[in-house]
Amino acid sequence: MVALLVFWAAFRSPDTEFRSTLHVFGTLVEIIIRDTDEAAAQRAISAVSASFQRMHTGWHSWEHGELRDLNQAIAVGRSETVSSFLLPLIHQAKQFYRLSDGLFNPAIGALVAEWGFHADKPETGAIPSPETIRALLSQNPTMDDLVFDGTRIASRNRSVRLDFGGFAKGAALDRAAEILKSFGIENAVLNAGGDLRVLGDHGNRRWRAGIRHPLDWGLIASVDLVAGEGLFTSGNYERYREHEGRRYTHIIDPRNGMPIDRIVSVSVIHPNGALADAAATALSIAGPTDWSRVARRMGVNYVLLVEKTGTVYLSPEMKKRVTFVGTPPEKVVVPPWRHTDAPKPTKKDVATEPE
Repeated sequence: MVALLVFWAAFRSPDTEFRSTLHVFGTLVEIIIRDTDEAAAQRAISAVSASFQRMHTGWHSWEHGELRDLNQAIAVGRSETVSSFLLPLIHQAKQFYRLSDGLFNPAIGALVAEWGFHADKPETGAIPSPETIRALLSQNPTMDDLVFDGTRIASRNRSVRLDFGGFAKGAALDRAAEILKSFGIENAVLNAGGDLRVLGDHGNRRWRAGIRHPLDWGLIASVDLVAGEGLFTSGNYERYREHEGRRYTHIIDPRNGMPIDRIVSVSVIHPNGALADAAATALSIAGPTDWSRVARRMGVNYVLLVEKTGTVYLSPEMKKRVTFVGTPPEKVVVPPWRHTDAPKPTKKDVATEPE
């Protein structure tokens, strides 16, 4: 996440749509609300805006706030009391870490920072040395290092640095959707830089979303979203740094400490936006040989991956729903899909709504 600037402008379109734009977490969030009056829409948008501001303060890993305070406490070996606004996010992060076999690991914030991605704009200049990367990997920080005692959190490993950039946008849109519903909003879409959460329908049809082609500026496909679903994409084409002619993405493989290279885009559809966001990150790391196993383990059935060669990988369920735009990909791979047992989350690993 980057610097927070919040503003919103709104207007009512002739077809009973009320639109508002927020600038938050470094991206534009457009909210389209249908079939409600303007006063109710404005109240709902104001509540969402206030929640976004609190998320920025509480969830930011490198600016002053509650998450940074927790990271500083972990670094010196003491526990910290965590609010009901942040605690569910930490439980979610631990659950997704386990479901992904550790490919989604928000505990590697120190490694992310070393690569220069703890800044509003990615750093330039030299990249981390192999020795530095090996030293950070040897510390082996994981979400399982955290110890929970009610609302107090400590860590068995002082090298844990929590960074929720890999799924905070999904969690934010989930909570925004719940706020809209609490104001009686039944039909709406939240669009955060192409990541979507939808409520209800768009008139007499479903909300339709485009999936950006990561190798050019057009669309690769479109898909209709069922009420309550989210569509989230992780890609190496938006946030990256360059060094000596090579591009290094912000998605870091926790197994080797290096930015991913082979997969350029992963899109996931799921009713839980935080899970979809985390899964898109984990499947980017899993790559073309292991993504389907990890997807099944995480419980996501709608997946589209694009390899840097242009090859597109689809889950069988996504193949049924997606429509390619323009010239279809030269190579599309749809693997067999078998059930994979996943660890059952405990009650405290499942995030609940904040107070």
